[in-house]
Amino acid sequence: MAKAIHMMIRVVDIDRSIAWYDKAFGLKPAKRIEFESFDLVYLRNDENDFELELTANKGRTEPYQHGEAYGHFAVCVDDLDAEHKRFQSEGLQPKDIKQLDHNGEKLARFFFVEDPDGYKCEVLERYGRYQ
Repeated sequence: MAKAIHMMIRVVDIDRSIAWYDKAFGLKPAKRIEFESFDLVYLRNDENDFELELTANKGRTEPYQHGEAYGHFAVCVDDLDAEHKRFQSEGLQPKDIKQLDHNGEKLARFFFVEDPDGYKCEVLERYGRYQ
């Protein structure tokens, strides 16, 4: 059986991204590996062992093109309204809270926010399948 262990995104300024993901989601570096031409940083928190891998190619100054295939990174929280307010107070510019219904029933409540490189992150209220 396969186990999901990490998801990787390319970032321009790795230290800026580390600080943003810590402020936004409490993700902290679990491991940093420096190579001659790139750095890898694996971020995680105590909620689980799935990691977000940041890859920064040394000397890169231009933003990466995300293309039309990238969707989003998602996390769930206990109190969506409190997290939305915290994101606002931290200057993280969250989008408005939305609710998605299916067949007349609540499927999810969530908001989106973008990281410094423009990657979309979804913050979902812990509910139903989003645990």
